Amino acid sequence: MLPKDPILLLSVVNTKLRDNYPSLEELCHAEDADPQEIIQTLDAVGYVYQPDLNQFR
Repeated sequence: MLPKDPILLLSVVNTKLRDNYPSLEELCHAEDADPQEIIQTLDAVGYVYQPDLNQFR
């Protein structure tokens, strides 16, 4: 289960993307998470998913 706090979510998601998953879609599939929910939550605190870097910045 991914954290609800946006800053903790950012840290966990970026770490998982770096260490385990080649894309946000694969991470969401494995974690049974909604990619749009993650994107919206992190966008609200100023972070955008960059597929070419496979991280939120």
